[in-house]
Amino acid sequence: MSDSIPTIPIKLIVGLGNPGAKYDQTRHNAGQDWLVQLAKEEGINLAMEKRFFGDYGQGFIAGHKVHLLIPNTFMNLSGQAVQALCNFYKIDTENILVAHDELDLPPGTARLKQGGGHGGHNGLRDIISKRSGDKNFHRLRLGIGHPGNAKLVTNYVLKKAPLEERISTQHSMDKAKKAMPEAISGQWQKAMNDLHTN
Repeated sequence: MSDSIPTIPIKLIVGLGNPGAKYDQTRHNAGQDWLVQLAKEEGINLAMEKRFFGDYGQGFIAGHKVHLLIPNTFMNLSGQAVQALCNFYKIDTENILVAHDELDLPPGTARLKQGGGHGGHNGLRDIISKRSGDKNFHRLRLGIGHPGNAKLVTNYVLKKAPLEERISTQHSMDKAKKAMPEAISGQWQKAMNDLHTN
């Protein structure tokens, strides 16, 4: 193949967030909110599954079977749910896509990425830890912007964004959903090209 990036299908998509009405639609829940939308559009029902510590569903997207998971643990324990599901279904780290909020991208921007560190994100940090340090999972980074001061981050991510920002974020979420058939089937370069260009 001329494409230097190997074809790696996605078998599990995880949407990160915090559980409970208190955190509903806050910036930190961007990954969770996006996965709820994806599941609804693809006709995949999500329901609480205790053995996976979260809301779980499975179905087909673009002809490929995928597992969808929203951990019901708090953000810093996200890896517990991911690890439980991966152990049960024998899913390798490279076949996981994690959708999460990204401080380093402005609202209205979504980017796909393979591997990398946690960048201070507690959900990613715990997933990497529970996967024995394996960072080689895919990410969907949903931009939420940065408050400009590290001391303000915690309060910022746990707040609901103003309407104009939510509209911008929704636009990027819609683009990311459209890129999923290619990403799931392993056409990673095409998925990135489609999402990263206007």
